Amino acid sequence: MSRRAPRPRAVLAAVLGAVLAAPLALAGPAPATANGEYDVTALKFTVRAGGRTCTIDADLYRPAGVDSARPAPAVLATNGFGGSKDDGSTDAIGKAFARRGYVGLVYSGLGFGSSDCPISLDDPAVDGRAAAHLLDFLAGRRTADDGTGVDHVILDGPGDPRVGMIGGSYGGAIQLATASVDHRVDALVPMITWHDLAYSLVPNNAVGARDLPGAFKWQWTNGFYLAGESRPPLGPSLAPSRVRSLTCRHFVSDACDTIRTLNSGRYPADRSAGLLSYARKVSPVSYLHRVEAPTLLVQGQADTLFNLNEATATYRTLRAHGTPVKMIWQAGGHSGGVTDPAAGELDLRRGDLESSYVGRRILAWFDRHLHRRNVDTGPAFAYYRDWVRDPAGRYATAERLPAPGLKLYLSGDGTLVDHRAKAVRGSLSYTNRPTPTSHSETSVTGVLRLPDPAPYDTAGTYAGWTSQPLGRAVDVVGAPLATLKVLSPAAERTQGSGDAADRLVLFAKLYDVAPDGTATLAHRLIAPVRVPDVTEPFTVTLPGIVHRFGKGHRLRFVIAASDGAYLGNRGVKPVTVSVAPGNPGVLELPVVRH
Repeated sequence: MSRRAPRPRAVLAAVLGAVLAAPLALAGPAPATANGEYDVTALKFTVRAGGRTCTIDADLYRPAGVDSARPAPAVLATNGFGGSKDDGSTDAIGKAFARRGYVGLVYSGLGFGSSDCPISLDDPAVDGRAAAHLLDFLAGRRTADDGTGVDHVILDGPGDPRVGMIGGSYGGAIQLATASVDHRVDALVPMITWHDLAYSLVPNNAVGARDLPGAFKWQWTNGFYLAGESRPPLGPSLAPSRVRSLTCRHFVSDACDTIRTLNSGRYPADRSAGLLSYARKVSPVSYLHRVEAPTLLVQGQADTLFNLNEATATYRTLRAHGTPVKMIWQAGGHSGGVTDPAAGELDLRRGDLESSYVGRRILAWFDRHLHRRNVDTGPAFAYYRDWVRDPAGRYATAERLPAPGLKLYLSGDGTLVDHRAKAVRGSLSYTNRPTPTSHSETSVTGVLRLPDPAPYDTAGTYAGWTSQPLGRAVDVVGAPLATLKVLSPAAERTQGSGDAADRLVLFAKLYDVAPDGTATLAHRLIAPVRVPDVTEPFTVTLPGIVHRFGKGHRLRFVIAASDGAYLGNRGVKPVTVSVAPGNPGVLELPVVRH
């Protein structure tokens, strides 16, 4: 059997595609073919999607011994952003499943590889409908452009193929988009993907501020924009002003308008409404109520692009609608650990699908929902613990997500105290400068595996509160909450201007301070906030983490004026956080008790 070599591509696009698809070294435990052999047939499909005629480039993997008399379930998959069916990680999906007896159909998403039409960000009406045509092919209802058809996929009824989907990031959201428009999909495994692109790209972690744009995540967004445009990488230090002048050739117009608005740094009410509506329209947040396929969510802890909060929101929404769903928080995500996984984690390059916890869980998921075998698919929730030495014991499991339980209080002397009555009167102040003075990450370095300075905050541009050394280890699993009140007369004067960009922006984060003073920001995760109203208290949801604060360590809660990975405040806006006895700010931590 011959196989084409992957086509060369720009460095950034190649690495992004490989990273986004790399977790996909998984396959259901279908009976393996006698010798693991399979045939690969290159196919083209001409489809109508979103009012356009598009060509889809695909490969069909047919295991030896599978035919009309001995049909098998099918697996449908596509690439991560910037990749194609020919990149090594996406290609590995078809190989892995075919070796285990599944019929595989792996294709390049619209706008990538040799599949044409503009990139439409996994829009259900476009990308989802295009995938539905491939389901017709697997069902024997249509042929490829060259007349090739299939009659060796198990059918649950006329035109209804037994099919699962698996993929990561861009190849993860497409599963939910497809299942929302075509209920023939039988099982989903979306990995390291988004819930709401409005949150992913312009995150506002203030509770109840869903319709207020947050702080633009300019490094990640423009990195993917450049990958989509197939331009050479311009480096992590590319300034937003450089990006504003670039054209937009390979995206649908709504996506181009969104990127231009974000890079402008101005969000007047009329433009903000459009910005959020388009980003949400193409996001699972808008259509999960139509998804019925059993879903196993796998999200990465090391992920500043699509953090654990995104998967949690999808998980809770599907549960609320009665869709069978379970969730795993693995180690690796977009910010590291995907192409270089930790011991015992998924590794596509090895192809040993049975050796990792997540791999075995997906084995069971497809066995249950594609082969309809009565197997245990595991607990509702599982999470990787990097402090456990034995790889075999690094995953803990639970039937529910931990809820915030441990409360610490912000005292006026800059300490975190364990009882409200211990908080003393006082205040902490800071101000922002014209350029960023805090650093969490240079986003693309996680993808490219390049050195990145440790996180830092510049004196005078942040406020921080530090606990006493812990008397025992504290395991935080989930998203901490912080409720506080700030005073900023400058922000109060401008917040009613009608432009969301005039409201106060701050960045909340939680450090682990070791006895020697070394401060660790877990996976470089922070919570950008555009404060809805500085005259009122507000609550911030920090990114979910799985982190052990060791005995003798201290917790430090910080709110900073800026961060280099985001666009922040317009104008100088001094901030004061005052504490009156009996009414301090509160930090709530979801802690696992042993």
